[in-house]
Amino acid sequence: MKRIVVFSGAGMSAESGLKTFRDSGGLWEEYDIHEVATPEAWEINPELVLDFYNQRREQVLQSKPNAAHHAIVALEKKFDVVVVTQNIDNLHELAGSTNVIHLHGEILKARSVKNSDKLYNVNGPLSIHDRADDGSPLRPHVVWFGEDVPMYELGKTIIQSADILIIVGTSLNVFPAAGLVLHAKEESRKILIDPNEISIGSFPNLIKVQEKAGSALPRAVNDLLSNNH
Repeated sequence: MKRIVVFSGAGMSAESGLKTFRDSGGLWEEYDIHEVATPEAWEINPELVLDFYNQRREQVLQSKPNAAHHAIVALEKKFDVVVVTQNIDNLHELAGSTNVIHLHGEILKARSVKNSDKLYNVNGPLSIHDRADDGSPLRPHVVWFGEDVPMYELGKTIIQSADILIIVGTSLNVFPAAGLVLHAKEESRKILIDPNEISIGSFPNLIKVQEKAGSALPRAVNDLLSNNH
């Protein structure tokens, strides 16, 4: 069975109403990333950091998967599908995807400050008084700027295994995650879907579709399903 790897970014969830970081009107126009999304920010003002992620969590809880998320699920009928996502929402899972790797963590989880392996489900706001069972404060289970990406090597291995790589809704500007796509096999088929013009250099067997995920991805999925032999 052929393996399809979907590498998704913020544009994938934008059509579900979740703000992206870098577009006009995005989250970073309202916040200084150094004040809400770095280890130093957590040390200086954890209340502000928690407030930022509490707002994001509330947005995620109110959002629903869009046509692009559902299209990916349909691929599981005929392909071995793995989603490697930069997104911290749970929309891929809500749509029904069964194998999702979150490079940058998950907003609906928190973890112990002392032990990153101690994870807790969170469906509401976090406060500075919330504690893990080891007594340490709980922080959002997300990768902040300046932190290592623990799932990077796994993501790299998965992308290297792809027969077909679908890159969707990402500017390919957030590193190190963006560099993962460069590890795809030269002979693998690659489809890049994004409404913006994205430069990816010399990338063999690449088809670019400059369109939103909600319309372009279902069409691409239908083509893959009808042409799968």
